[in-house]
Amino acid sequence: MSSSLPQGTYNTLIQRSIDLLQLYRQAASTCEPGLKVVLGENAQTLDAMIIDLQTQLRASGGTPRQYGTLLGKARRYLAGSLVKVAAHRDVAWIRELADSESGLLHAFEKVVAALPPESALALRRQLPRLNSIRLDMDNLVGTAP
Repeated sequence: MSSSLPQGTYNTLIQRSIDLLQLYRQAASTCEPGLKVVLGENAQTLDAMIIDLQTQLRASGGTPRQYGTLLGKARRYLAGSLVKVAAHRDVAWIRELADSESGLLHAFEKVVAALPPESALALRRQLPRLNSIRLDMDNLVGTAP
């Protein structure tokens, strides 16, 4: 990782990723078995990505965040509350996860676009993982009633 990448930028992306990972885990714990498998796989992908980002930051002398944000915790609480009253709980989770995933992908793309190419390389490597999750979520949203 280039020293021109601010530690705060990396940690912001790490925390947002952790927030989404925790949202996936919460959703998977309440969904039907087939959806639970897909959400679990996406959570594993996010977990691997977070570990990579933390390792890269640590290797450059930085101190990576290990936890999500208070806003992420509040969003999980709100999402869980809203899903409980939804007519189709799995659909509500899919839409919430798709929205959150889209936000994380856009945050990565924005940072990658703003950094010099050599500084953005480590983050650019994560984009295929995020795009894979995005495709899963787009397919799920498309099949939701």
